[in-house]
Amino acid sequence: MKKIRATAERAKQEVREIEETLEKAAKENAAALSEINLPWVRRIIYIGIGIACFTQMTGVNSIMYYGSQVLNEAGFSRQASIIANALNGLASVVGTSTGIYLMTKMRRRTMLTVGFCGTTFSLLMIAILAMTMSGSPAFPYLVLGCTVLFLLHMQGAIGPILWLSISEIIPLRFRGFGMGCCVIFLWITNFVIGLVFPSLLANLGLQMTFIIFAGIGFVAITFTRLFVPETMGKTLEEIERQFCNYNRAEIQSVGTSLHEH
Repeated sequence: MKKIRATAERAKQEVREIEETLEKAAKENAAALSEINLPWVRRIIYIGIGIACFTQMTGVNSIMYYGSQVLNEAGFSRQASIIANALNGLASVVGTSTGIYLMTKMRRRTMLTVGFCGTTFSLLMIAILAMTMSGSPAFPYLVLGCTVLFLLHMQGAIGPILWLSISEIIPLRFRGFGMGCCVIFLWITNFVIGLVFPSLLANLGLQMTFIIFAGIGFVAITFTRLFVPETMGKTLEEIERQFCNYNRAEIQSVGTSLHEH
């Protein structure tokens, strides 16, 4: 701190502030963990886990990890599929750059919905093409176009919003625990998809494998529209109050129903 601050006194003051913040955070974390059993807190964590899992269950890592294998299965030679897969990497870069720009322009839930719609459509098109055009000279290039379209939506809409939405909906005082839960489920899902995809491709073929992923995509769209809250333009405190108020309304509704019975 002394090296990067103008005076030694300023450095000492900042060190004291850091120590005070850490002490306060330790007390708040202990109190915050006791809130995990509250229904509205569990709801937030479940939504965060849902977002994390569905972003992986779209099949993104089947394209990222096994893109050349998918293209080889579609009809490219082994060498051509490796070269063509570079286009998927370029699509990821372009998509991510676009997504970073769109985050400041589009609503979070809308962007996530558009992303899931785009990835689901791309996967469905691969399955339809596999049913109708397998063996055609144009088939490998059409599949490559679909994988590029998939990655543009995945990296341009879903990827950036995944981390932003989770960090916004989980209140600060137990964000470490909440984010930890979401991230561990994300990587477990990532691991499972990466593990089973080669077997699915070998046993079910291109058509059925991507129909399964497209089906999961439809579930992801429904989940986003029904459960994921819109957070753009809201403070973290407003988002927290939104969940609290929803929980109170739910409890009052149940209480009214029981009273009527």
